[in-house]
Amino acid sequence: MPMKRHAIRQPGWFRTGASFLLAPLLFGLTAATAVAAQFSNCEVSGTRGSVKLETVVPGALSVRPVLPAPGWWNGDSPETINGGFEYCMAANMAYRAGLDRVIVVSRSFAQILTGQAKGFDIALSEITITDERKKAVNFTDPYFDSDMGVLVRAGDKITAENIKTKRLGVKQGTTTHQFLEDHVKPTQPLKVYPEVAAMYAALAAGQVDAVVYDTPNVLARAKQSEGRFEVVGRYDTGERWGGLVNKDSPNMAVFNKLIQEMKDDGTFDRLAAQYLAPSLGMDPNKVPIFKP
Repeated sequence: MPMKRHAIRQPGWFRTGASFLLAPLLFGLTAATAVAAQFSNCEVSGTRGSVKLETVVPGALSVRPVLPAPGWWNGDSPETINGGFEYCMAANMAYRAGLDRVIVVSRSFAQILTGQAKGFDIALSEITITDERKKAVNFTDPYFDSDMGVLVRAGDKITAENIKTKRLGVKQGTTTHQFLEDHVKPTQPLKVYPEVAAMYAALAAGQVDAVVYDTPNVLARAKQSEGRFEVVGRYDTGERWGGLVNKDSPNMAVFNKLIQEMKDDGTFDRLAAQYLAPSLGMDPNKVPIFKP
């Protein structure tokens, strides 16, 4: 089951709640939790205790990420997370709800999408809002817009015209798979990977010619690669990312209020400038658009 993310366009490359970029996800992590020390490196703002959340752990906000996700969750494991856009978004939510800390919860993402996973309050994992997913879980209002970027080995000549003849790698359970099948119509079967790390390793090893995944994430991977990878294009899908909560969550209205506050008071712009701009290495809007 694939996945991915509109609101009023804001100045600059980062936009909240409007059509911008896309994001596929799925990660099979084993159950584990780690308590972050207070809010780690996050700068929190707003009025402490201005809203109330009913949380699974008293005094803490339990949040599910998909790791690794540099720029969004800085750290390779729940124990090492110390910053990032979504982590600090969670920290600001917790602070404004009068909570003392954020607990990073590791769960199977596939299970979370079915609404069966327990023990967390909200998943912030660059998750695309889709009607199909809404059958099993609820989504907050969107907080980020994403599209799909095309990551290749540096120097490989992959274009909007020839990409359909290439070997393409996608992340299992993302909306990318269906988008490529429906619109790009590749002539070779898509190679599907259960984990992001395996997908990028396959690209490095020459097992696929390109990886198609959320533009912010492939830009971050290209920047980390020290010139081995580059992003050559993106498909403008207008998808939106939202927080995921179970159907029985009592917190939907409060989460939406907090997201709107952070849009209005500039928190999201600040987090984007602090964590995403350095991690991505370039303005995603400067990546050429591929027409399917």
